[in-house]
Amino acid sequence: MASLIACPHCGIRPSQEFTIRGDADPRRPASAAPDEEWHDYVYQRRNSMGLMREFWHHAGGCRRWLVVERDNLSHAVHAVTDAGQRRGGKP
Repeated sequence: MASLIACPHCGIRPSQEFTIRGDADPRRPASAAPDEEWHDYVYQRRNSMGLMREFWHHAGGCRRWLVVERDNLSHAVHAVTDAGQRRGGKP
């Protein structure tokens, strides 16, 4: 059986309706930030095990961006929020 994600707009939906963008925690540096800061933002990503916050796009439904808190070992979904509710808005 497919994993289920509780979209705040569409209700409980199968994970196949979603596409994943990746880690929701890195913040984009300011445009005038030093090259080292941009290098770290683009290339240096953590690859930790356990609970992560990730951007998911509900491509097969409301087409909204969501932040999904998910355990990447068990694939258990712990929380789902609309990405627009984050400080700074869009992913």
